Amino acid sequence: MARIDAHQHFWRFDPVRDSWINDDMLTIRRDFLPADLKPVLDANGIDGCVIVQSDQSETENFFQLDNANRHDFIKGVVGWVDFKSPEVEARLDYYSTFAKMKGFRHVLQGERQRDYMLDPAFMQGIEKLNAHNFTYDILIYPDQLVYTKEFLKAFPHQRFVIDHLAKPDIKSGDIAAWKKNIEAVAAFENVHCKVSGMVTEADWKHWTREDFAPCLDTVTEAFGTSRLLFGSDWPVCLVAATYAEAFNLVKEYYSAFSKNEQDAIFGNNAIQFYNL
Repeated sequence: MARIDAHQHFWRFDPVRDSWINDDMLTIRRDFLPADLKPVLDANGIDGCVIVQSDQSETENFFQLDNANRHDFIKGVVGWVDFKSPEVEARLDYYSTFAKMKGFRHVLQGERQRDYMLDPAFMQGIEKLNAHNFTYDILIYPDQLVYTKEFLKAFPHQRFVIDHLAKPDIKSGDIAAWKKNIEAVAAFENVHCKVSGMVTEADWKHWTREDFAPCLDTVTEAFGTSRLLFGSDWPVCLVAATYAEAFNLVKEYYSAFSKNEQDAIFGNNAIQFYNL
């Protein structure tokens, strides 16, 4: 069984473009490239990974595709296109020529318009993904889950994955509304969920394993083990944990599950979802 990290990033640090990396995140205010990640994956028994965009530009796509083409352990790229553009279909046609381009993402969590995903022009762009066999990563905060249900109704055949469990407030433990809404989203069988990005939603300096159990219980029951994908969110996770700590949190939680279920979460689901 191949073990896949379904969510990580590379960047050459740019203080203007990467202004989201604030003073509390000095650990990651530098370059992170394939040569930095490969030994970490090897040390943790991970065979391959999927790069996810962190900059909303097509320049980002070419940078990540170049990384993927140079390194066999990078199995896929989740890029960015302007879904509102009249040229979106032409851009998707173009990216279909790259074997390692697997899907796309928009940083919905950062949009001032919280229901941006329901913008008709944006939805027209999303509608074109399925014909090209592309996936879509949904990056949102819990307040946007209420709009996600309406969004998903429009695309019953599109493959979606929720990034980072939709970022529940693990630090405060106030997850009642998130739980109700993530369960409603999980009712759509074409939607998967990444078990990723959890440590950054916890208390960075004082988290414990027990902090994550209520959220892991919720998504495991809601999505089932056939629709969960492990992701490290490296190097963002480094603000709160080492790669091994982030990985072992998830690994230990699922250690009592069957081998088939563990193989699914730590590789097979990502291979199937992203067509790796």
